[in-house]
Amino acid sequence: MVGTTLTQIRTHIESLASDDGSYELVCGRTGERPVPVDGLRFEDRTTAEAAARAARRYRSALRRYDPNVPYYDLIVSEHEERPGFGGASASANTGATAEGWATAGATPGLPKPPRDLGPDADGRAECADGGDRAERVEFCHRVAAAVFEALVDAGHRAVETAVMDAYFDLAETMASADDLCLRLLESMATALHVHLGSAEQADVLERAASYLASRPGSTGALAATLAEMERLDLVESYTCSPWRPGPDATTRATELTLEGYALSAREGRLPVLPVVVELYRRASSWKPVSLHVTPTEGGWHATLSVSATSNAVGLASVPIHERTAD
Repeated sequence: MVGTTLTQIRTHIESLASDDGSYELVCGRTGERPVPVDGLRFEDRTTAEAAARAARRYRSALRRYDPNVPYYDLIVSEHEERPGFGGASASANTGATAEGWATAGATPGLPKPPRDLGPDADGRAECADGGDRAERVEFCHRVAAAVFEALVDAGHRAVETAVMDAYFDLAETMASADDLCLRLLESMATALHVHLGSAEQADVLERAASYLASRPGSTGALAATLAEMERLDLVESYTCSPWRPGPDATTRATELTLEGYALSAREGRLPVLPVVVELYRRASSWKPVSLHVTPTEGGWHATLSVSATSNAVGLASVPIHERTAD
């Protein structure tokens, strides 16, 4: 299975990594650090080159089920302290903070590529076409690949098959890589909801988040997540209220509005998989336990509740509630 191959290659790449390594892998043209090397550092150039070869095999394997996975020209670069993918900072109009929720920093500059490592395993130079859409497509593929791996690792073969079948059906009818990756995430969210219980969903989402580069360190994960969604044009705009205390000191909630959300409602439910995975990725202490969604003109209103002690809840997609009269 493709998922098994991906897991094996990722395990090999991670075995080469070093927490205090001096080298990393980036795209020579865009500066992005694609899956599966995002957030990894390597002790020396030789080890980094070995990881680059494995990363090309990984992305070639991923392309077996998704031919639209972006191409990147992987190079070895000396590590510089900077945030991971995207690196968007929280918007000034978002005052939401909660202890244990990480925040992103400023967008990094383009690294100076010291060495080109040649074409990938398909014989093509790996590099995205640039532009906002290419970045959104890559983000969606990062999330999709991580969820796919998580399904394999957790032994959910029926869901893995459902996701693959849905993807092939979509790929036959959609010409746009951007539309395809969005519909893929919608299909994944639906498959998780249909085939898995809440606890199983939460486990898959947490596993998927663990495969992406973490953002440890401070406060403001929700604000940073929403800013990243806006930067990638997954939402056109948003608002976020300050956190308010819940029934006890271990819970809290906030009010959100999302305008121009890129994923579409399906059968009375709203797919929120990429947003929730990003929240899991940034937050180590507070877990999302409830997301109450109602439609608004041009978007959605949501009440998000998080807990520091309760078990996480599966929120790949959430029911859409009727708007109450004012």
